[in-house]
Amino acid sequence: MTPRVLVVYDRGDGLRGVRAALEAQGLAVDAAEGQAALASLDAQRPDVVLLEVGASPMNGMEVLDRIRANPQHSAIPVVLLATGADDDDLLEGYKFGADYYLTQPFSPRHLIYALSLVLGREFPE
Repeated sequence: MTPRVLVVYDRGDGLRGVRAALEAQGLAVDAAEGQAALASLDAQRPDVVLLEVGASPMNGMEVLDRIRANPQHSAIPVVLLATGADDDDLLEGYKFGADYYLTQPFSPRHLIYALSLVLGREFPE
């Protein structure tokens, strides 16, 4: 079964790069923003969520908090994507329930490694 990834990302250029890296590994990719992302969890449950911290119109931490508060979705692994995160940002992300944290810029290889960790499977390099 092909793993499904929900990408919550509000910048088109970054989303294209993330989508290309994921699809190159054979992953199914859906993209949405904020409230639409939460609604899409019910429609098509992903195996993992890639969540941009600064995503708008709803902050990424708020989206993560809502995912973790919903018993139907709380076990879905979430990888946070952030620009220029410091230690406090990283700790806040983990406090909110992130499974992994990537700071931008990151390479496609690092992204795939993060997914390997949270999904418990390896992808070819």
